[in-house]
Amino acid sequence: MGRVVLVTGVARQLAGRFVRRVMRDPGVDRVVAVDAVTPEHPLGGAAFVRADVRQPAIGRVLAEHGVDTVVHMDVSATPPAGGGGRTAVKETNVIGTMQLLGACQKCPTVSRVVVRSSTGVYGSAPRDPAVFTETTPPKSLPSGGFAKDVAEVEGYVRGFARRRPDVAVCVLRFANILGPDADSPLAQYFSLPVLPTVLGYDPRLQFVHEDDVLDVLGIASSEPRRGTLNSGTFNIAGDGVLTLSQCARRLGRPTLPLLPPAVTWAGTALRTLGVSDFSPEQIRLLTHGRVVSTVQMRETLGFDPTHTTAETFADFVRHRGPGLLPPAALAAAVDGVAARFGDGVAARTVRTVKRRGTAGTRSAG
Repeated sequence: MGRVVLVTGVARQLAGRFVRRVMRDPGVDRVVAVDAVTPEHPLGGAAFVRADVRQPAIGRVLAEHGVDTVVHMDVSATPPAGGGGRTAVKETNVIGTMQLLGACQKCPTVSRVVVRSSTGVYGSAPRDPAVFTETTPPKSLPSGGFAKDVAEVEGYVRGFARRRPDVAVCVLRFANILGPDADSPLAQYFSLPVLPTVLGYDPRLQFVHEDDVLDVLGIASSEPRRGTLNSGTFNIAGDGVLTLSQCARRLGRPTLPLLPPAVTWAGTALRTLGVSDFSPEQIRLLTHGRVVSTVQMRETLGFDPTHTTAETFADFVRHRGPGLLPPAALAAAVDGVAARFGDGVAARTVRTVKRRGTAGTRSAG
């Protein structure tokens, strides 16, 4: 008998793609796709069950189908397919996870649980370390938004792991997910014709491609390969980083530097108009940035992303269309200005050092 895999949040595109991928796995006998609303995309022959993870009925689904592997994808910063705004997001993320884990605890057939999380759990603050590892605590606990949701979700997961030590538990902390079908708040931000930025800041960002997300979920939900361990908490991100200014140039979109209070007002206006979920936590990310270590992802989990951060962003740009400014011409112009001013600064620095050296020699004499 093959594995029986239950996937939550299948009305979302990414979870739907994962369901179709798992259906092709020869080691999987049956896939149970769960969501509170019927998905508009195909599920590749998976058995769809309309159920809300926030309700106790999810326990009956686990028992009836004899599920042994649970992949909890219904943790997201965007509203569920049924809508409902921020309140529905928090309920689905936190209450839904609590109910699902409670059902898993009572179900004797469950032997593996994979939970989608986010590097947002580390927050973004001015005194953050240059690189976060899985054991680095945040400088301050998230006060709200999706970051607080994932912190609470991971708290419930740790409690479940203590109560069911016989179950293999894997938490995947994804960096910002981008790709052709990305619908995250950051993808909405990068789709704006003009990008509001925080004056004086150029944060470092990491991305992970949607295809790599599916690959690593497949590894986490299967038996570990020889020499690897797919239980624990892992940061998932593509190699390298991009600064926000580099992203803007590659998009061909102009930036609008604003003072911090003005950025907050702009974010409120964008949320009110429904253009972008420009939340306070996203403003902090676009101010201070966030970079995580992926050593454990490679050495312990045994996963190497196919796309780097730069390649992931390039694929996103190709599917979003050109911005107001030609990216190649914009990049060339910026590089030319930087080189010109850089040469000027270097020349002035050399002249200053020579003058100071001459003055010091005269004084010594």
